[in-house]
Amino acid sequence: MRFFRLRHPAPSRVILVESGSRHLLEPAIAYFRRCYGENLPFDLVTCYAGLPPGLPPQSATIYPIHQFRGRHGRRRLYQTLRATRPTTMAIICSGEPIMPKWKWALALHLPVKVLVINENGDFFWLDRSNWAVIRQLFLSRTGLLGADAVRTIGQILLFPFTLLFLLLYAAFIHLRRKVHA
Repeated sequence: MRFFRLRHPAPSRVILVESGSRHLLEPAIAYFRRCYGENLPFDLVTCYAGLPPGLPPQSATIYPIHQFRGRHGRRRLYQTLRATRPTTMAIICSGEPIMPKWKWALALHLPVKVLVINENGDFFWLDRSNWAVIRQLFLSRTGLLGADAVRTIGQILLFPFTLLFLLLYAAFIHLRRKVHA
């Protein structure tokens, strides 16, 4: 992941990770094709069947994640994608629980510049120049933004006391059983 580099490489090959609603990839595909040419090759990592709209079949290679299960399968996927020499990866971060571990594992294991697509179809580069946007996205996804922040922080602070209470209660019940038995 090239988080600390501000330079955006001209994409020679783009990995699209369909980790959200399929329609969110359309603006990114149109952006890449408009800026870098209609013949730009794509690799599609997906859990869906078929191709998303706007992605021509002749320029895309599909990698269904069900073919790469387990540690060895993921390693094989990383090696296969690394062999295609991609420069850019577009991931969907829409708050949907679709392939969450896959997108971040791919971002960490591949030497690519990451483009993040949010639930509105907007996108930004994952680098230090967009730190404020990344922070906002993280806070909103974790429930630490706005009115939810007080409730989330309260739950975090109360968790150790709740756990302690439950453990003491369980110990009390077991001890009482032993005494009465």
